[in-house]
Amino acid sequence: MKFRIYLDNCSFNRPYDDQSFLTTYLESEAKLFIQNEILLGRFELVWSYILDFENSMNPYSDRKAAIAGWRIISVIDVAPSLEIFECASHIMMKDVKKKDALHLACAITAECQYFLTTDKKLLNKSFDEITIMNPLDFIRKMEV
Repeated sequence: MKFRIYLDNCSFNRPYDDQSFLTTYLESEAKLFIQNEILLGRFELVWSYILDFENSMNPYSDRKAAIAGWRIISVIDVAPSLEIFECASHIMMKDVKKKDALHLACAITAECQYFLTTDKKLLNKSFDEITIMNPLDFIRKMEV
């Protein structure tokens, strides 16, 4: 079974963060490994309109273009809908910020098994519909 995954904006940008911190470096390498696995067809990537929106705010054109390129590789591109807004409203009741709730709602609506993020606040949240994980922990789990 191929796992369907959603990488949030934090994950996509992790390789552009300061790599002098070991955790950042390891998370970056894990994220790059996951992207390679997507290209090899081992995982299915889901994209969303909220990823487009957040990426459009990226002030670095080279980074913006590199991240945007993953949209065409995705198996699903989630558009805004009433279902997503309602799901996001429920998620926000668990003290999740609006944009993060929209990302999660898109992933849940697209039936992703995993939501990958480096956002520590999100990593402390739990939802029955989806598993939230750090890219490094995801790789550890997949290699068992």
